[in-house]
Amino acid sequence: MTITSFMDFETAGRATLQFLQERMGFGLWMITRVEGNDWIVLQTEDQSYGVKPGQVFNWADSFCSQMIKGLGPRIAPNADEVPVYASAAIGRLVPIKSYIGQPIMQEDGTLFGTLCAIDPVVKPESLKEEQSLIELLGGLLSSILQKELRENTHIRRAERLEAEILTDELTQLYNRRGWDRLLEAEENRCRRHGHPAALYILDLDNLKYVNDTFGHAAGDDLIKRAAEALAYAARTDDIVARLGGDEFGIISIECDEKGARTFLKRIEEILSRHEVKASIGYALRHPASGLQTAWVHADEQMYVKKKNRKA
Repeated sequence: MTITSFMDFETAGRATLQFLQERMGFGLWMITRVEGNDWIVLQTEDQSYGVKPGQVFNWADSFCSQMIKGLGPRIAPNADEVPVYASAAIGRLVPIKSYIGQPIMQEDGTLFGTLCAIDPVVKPESLKEEQSLIELLGGLLSSILQKELRENTHIRRAERLEAEILTDELTQLYNRRGWDRLLEAEENRCRRHGHPAALYILDLDNLKYVNDTFGHAAGDDLIKRAAEALAYAARTDDIVARLGGDEFGIISIECDEKGARTFLKRIEEILSRHEVKASIGYALRHPASGLQTAWVHADEQMYVKKKNRKA
């Protein structure tokens, strides 16, 4: 593999984990993302623990959380000799006798995640001599990550321009084909970088009544008002689409649980100001299942709310 093969974070990470496993052994090497108290596994080189990308652990339970606080060393050949590692909750779930950890940083100096390794066997003290190599590789991964995250904004804009031909004629939002294409692209980014995202499904409550009572022109006006409200509520990078009939979808980019609840309130308030009534369901993307599953859960929640409104 040539150096030009390492231009993206995923490929660089995979090569780094393979290299480190071949050089130092260890039962598990990981690249992780920290999001709130979620410790998300992005990539693994696993020889004995059965950990897979997409799994989520409790950040506060990990050795890495103590390492980041400066309470434990980045390399511990015998983890039992480090009190915060010996008492860490994760050690009660899996056998850990040796540990390596290195932060991966974002451009603004905040923590993205970690490059780390664990093994069920105590390692020799000479392992500490590898610290400069681990720091170098962690720094290189941070640099590649920072470059890639900067480029994401430009990539999203290019995707939106390309998808403009896939717009709904009535609302000028993305149509179902545009939604499918952009959802897939965003899922790939979430999988690579561990970004959170929230997905919303909305169904207008009274379109049939408006069509039957006032005519289809009034119904079209209701759909357009809903589209304008949703487009106004969304942020620049969010994806808003008319999925068909009176159903709309929104993908809120890099949106955590707190942000998702806040955005739901914003949608409801702006729809109300536009005199639009709708049933709304939403779900957060889970790293193990992705945006497609979030879509299913949001749709189910929307139908429950719609049924309750009619009851």
